[in-house]
Amino acid sequence: MNNFLSNQNLATPSSAGTAAKNRVKKPLMLALAALAFAAPAVPAFAATTQWWSLTPQQQIGQNATVNVQSKGAKGDGVHNDTAAIQAAIDSLPATGGTVTVPAGRYMVDATKSIRMRSHTRLLLDANATLVVIPNNVTRSRLIRVWNVTDVRIVGGSMEGDRAKHIGSTGEWGMGIDIIAAKNVVVKGTKLSEFWGDGIYIGASGSGSRLHVSDYVTIVNVVSNHNRRQGLSITPAKHVYVANSTFSNTIGTLPEAGLDIEPMTQGPTSTIRLENNTFSGNHGNGIEMHTHISDIAIVGNTLTSNHGFGALGVSASGITYTGNHATLNRLAAIGVTGTAHDIVIKGNTLQYNSTLYISPTNKGGALDRDLQIGSAAYRVSVSGNLFSNTKYNTYVR
Repeated sequence: MNNFLSNQNLATPSSAGTAAKNRVKKPLMLALAALAFAAPAVPAFAATTQWWSLTPQQQIGQNATVNVQSKGAKGDGVHNDTAAIQAAIDSLPATGGTVTVPAGRYMVDATKSIRMRSHTRLLLDANATLVVIPNNVTRSRLIRVWNVTDVRIVGGSMEGDRAKHIGSTGEWGMGIDIIAAKNVVVKGTKLSEFWGDGIYIGASGSGSRLHVSDYVTIVNVVSNHNRRQGLSITPAKHVYVANSTFSNTIGTLPEAGLDIEPMTQGPTSTIRLENNTFSGNHGNGIEMHTHISDIAIVGNTLTSNHGFGALGVSASGITYTGNHATLNRLAAIGVTGTAHDIVIKGNTLQYNSTLYISPTNKGGALDRDLQIGSAAYRVSVSGNLFSNTKYNTYVR
């Protein structure tokens, strides 16, 4: 089987579905006795050198620009513009360049995809929308960013076919599919209504032949009302997600705003989530699983999610600092299974567990806002604000 196809299946293992079901049907009854353990030293796993930037340097071709309409794209919401858009990309020289998409609704066959080339910018007008032509396949991608370097996708909107999808199976209808690519930026784009994820970031191959995506920047993106995830990150490193919104995911498990879930394909490391909003998702705002490390969750808002604000299931190497989590149906932060090397410091975690407690009630036990499983270890908690103020000076 094609590696690109088989790898994406790893983002939806049965463990994710089980965890998603359990968070709603059987709330975690975690042993608070674990909180009495001696305070460990703060885990020392975070990167010390800043690798992320809102304006990363890229090598994009500077001397060629092609308008998709010059290749026959109509943008009338009826005509199949896939071939014309691809022709515009393919007409650029080997050094790359910019493809512009004027205002309009451009119908795209996601079973064939728009395939990006290295050193290429896809620049969409604010009123340009790429629209998936309804299909019945289990796997499709509106845009493929596969095995390339220095790719930039800017502006406009992208719209999936979830409301008009002809089939009823599968969950891999992706908006932007980034596989084994390096130096990729997605900026200022709106993605909605996809059969699967708004954006998927992952790898090709396995073992010694694993090729992960590296240095991917997602900034000022809105990923709303997609069926499976707003954003999935599988094997990858140096992924920076900033000033973006992942909201109202609903349709098929895990239904998270963001799912970091490499499972056994390979590791995911050096991820920074900063100043984003995760809201109204039918699952967790952020969901994380094993084989991850150096995940910095900084200054985000996690609100009104039906599961946890953020849940780490046997996940490791996570820091939560300066986040605001409120009105989530379960706790603000869940640290479950054998999760370890976790730092939770300086966050506002208030008025959660709304499935059980009124958001106007200031009291409640600590696990209303923070749940730490008895098998978790090396968890450092300090300087947070909770619903019950008696825990505000709590240090573990």
